[in-house]
Amino acid sequence: MARLTAIGILSLTLFAASPASASAAGVWTVLVENDIFYNRDRNYTNGVALVRAPGPSSATSWASRVARSLPLLSKEGQVRETYRFGQNMYTPRDIKLANPPVDDRPYAGWLYATVGLGVDTGRRFDQFALTLGMVGPASLAEQGQKLIHRITGVTAPRGWDTQLGNEPGIVLTYDRNWRGPIAHTLGLNLDGTPHIGGALGNVSTYAHAGWTLRYGNRLPLDYGPPRIQPSVPASGFFERTERFSWYLFAGFEARAVARNIFLDGNTFARSRRVDKEPLVGDLQGGLVVTWRSARLSYTHILRTTEFKSQDGTDEFGAVSLSMSL
Repeated sequence: MARLTAIGILSLTLFAASPASASAAGVWTVLVENDIFYNRDRNYTNGVALVRAPGPSSATSWASRVARSLPLLSKEGQVRETYRFGQNMYTPRDIKLANPPVDDRPYAGWLYATVGLGVDTGRRFDQFALTLGMVGPASLAEQGQKLIHRITGVTAPRGWDTQLGNEPGIVLTYDRNWRGPIAHTLGLNLDGTPHIGGALGNVSTYAHAGWTLRYGNRLPLDYGPPRIQPSVPASGFFERTERFSWYLFAGFEARAVARNIFLDGNTFARSRRVDKEPLVGDLQGGLVVTWRSARLSYTHILRTTEFKSQDGTDEFGAVSLSMSL
């Protein structure tokens, strides 16, 4: 943890030392979510993603044409593209067992790529995204977790032979955020952004709604730091600034879940499965700091139980480092 923090701070300092340029620059983000922040290693145990959000003036002609033709997207505003590549890992609560209990979460991995299109009017941000990927051994989650555990000297997971089988995955998501007016209190700024949306696919199908509150100085024109879905929706972009800024944020999301392959098991083949909870909630809070061309964030997430036999709620943390280049 100390090394991760030091690397993040050093990277922020080095990159931010360069002068800011046009706000149309694109943004690269490295995102890590892990339960090791709270001394856990179970359920949704790790997620990593690399995100690219080109600047609004860099939107390609195809992106602009498609965005203007999609329903639910505004015909006015800035068109934004997002590209993401990532991997998620899921494990039962005791990774030392070669044959975990059948009523515990199955081992599973998810390797995916996402293309997203959105339109930001300044007061409303709509996003469509298409995600394609692989569940099962082809996700390379087993190799990834074993490598990390070998490097860190942590107990090796023994139950990956019981993981879900290979299955191509497709998910279509839609999210809408509204930006509320900024209020001024105690010398700082405050705003709130409600959101609604959902996902449809063989990997995930759900509807969600929630709210995020931000409080800090010189609130940037973004919708919070990026997260790995399912989560409170946010934005991969942010505006460069010559002055140091920060804000605290807190939010919640409620999801009505119809399909979760990591609990329901493979769609077309026999696999391990557990009885999922139809309603799941997230509470989150954290800190975002922005200086010149860099944004660093930390988010603490508390998630309610996702399946009937789950032993308590989940806690995990999310760290993201974004550079406007």
